[in-house]
This record gives sequence, structure tokens and C-alpha cells, in this order.
Amino acid sequence: MSWTATDRYRLRTAPSGLALVQDFLNTKAIKTYGLDLLSDADLARPWAAEALAEWSRARDSEAPEISLGPGDLRALRDLRASFVSLVDGDETDLGKPVRADLALRDGAVRLFPSGTGRQWLASALWTETLLAQQAGIWSRLKLCRLDGCRSAFYDVSRNNSGVWHDVRTCGNVANLRAARERKKALSPATPVPTESGSPRR
Repeated sequence: MSWTATDRYRLRTAPSGLALVQDFLNTKAIKTYGLDLLSDADLARPWAAEALAEWSRARDSEAPEISLGPGDLRALRDLRASFVSLVDGDETDLGKPVRADLALRDGAVRLFPSGTGRQWLASALWTETLLAQQAGIWSRLKLCRLDGCRSAFYDVSRNNSGVWHDVRTCGNVANLRAARERKKALSPATPVPTESGSPRR
């Protein structure tokens, strides 16, 4: 399967429908590596079409075709900010009430998104969040700790201790910054020259 927003940053994909939430978070721009896919309808529409097609395959369920206009994009960017807060463990507001449907399939009760347009997408995102929490995998969806990255990655470490989407890139950058800060803090202050030219201690 291919998740456009996540794949462009070469990230491991979260399992099942949680990948939709990850991909939604990864629509954000990261430095020069990719544009904000929710900044323009011409970028958002193909992303949404591909993401919902992948969700359909992952969940073996039909997803509607949705059209997105400027007002929808603003609302989705706000929703993305709410998900960033949620993944970070901060307080967040659900906004308007979100609906979902229960259905009986193959002898099991299943939860399905409902609504139309961006409301359906919001319902799908919150539904997958709930299902991931119930399955005990929600805590493995994280945002890279490096400020210049913050890409959404799925932590597969044994003890769920990952903080960088890639230790060799973002991890090294963060460690180098920390080392420079420590070195700077330990270095003696530069003497201030006096009028006679002798340094003042």
C-alpha cells in the first residue's frame, strides 16, 4: 500500500487504519522536503483520494469520494493541529460532535465513519483513533522530537521509547545541537578589553 504524505518522508507506515491518521499528520510541510498538502485544493484533492483509497483497502470497506474547497482546507488544518496536540499528549478540543455508525459484519459489530465531505474524513480519523486506542497501538504513533521535522512516525521499538523518526538523521542533528550547547555552557567567558588594551577580568 502507498500513503502519499507518509511515503514522501520515507517513513514506516502505521498498521491498519491508523495509517490514515499518520498520513493526515504528515500532510504538513517539513522544511524543503515537501509542501503542505492541505494548503491548496489542487494538492489536497489527490491526497484525499489516494488516502481514502488506501483506507478502503486497509479496512476492506468503501470510502466516499469527497470534494474539498478552501473552507474545508482551513477546517482540516485546524483539525490537524488538534491531532498534533493529541499525539503530543496535550489537551485538545474535538470541535463539533463527530458521528460514526455501528454495523454488523461477519458476526462482529464494527464502527464505521459517517457523514459527507470533510465531515466523513473527520469521522474516519476519530474512529481510527478510538480503534487504535482500544487496540493498544495509539501510543506508538508519535511526532519526531526535532522541531524542524515533527513528522508522524510509528514507533516499532520494543519498549516504545523512540523519539526520532530516524536516529541517523534527526537524532544526530539533535545530539549535535545538545553537544554544542553543553560545550558553550562549559567554555569560559571571553575577557572584555579595557581602554588600555588589557583584558578586564
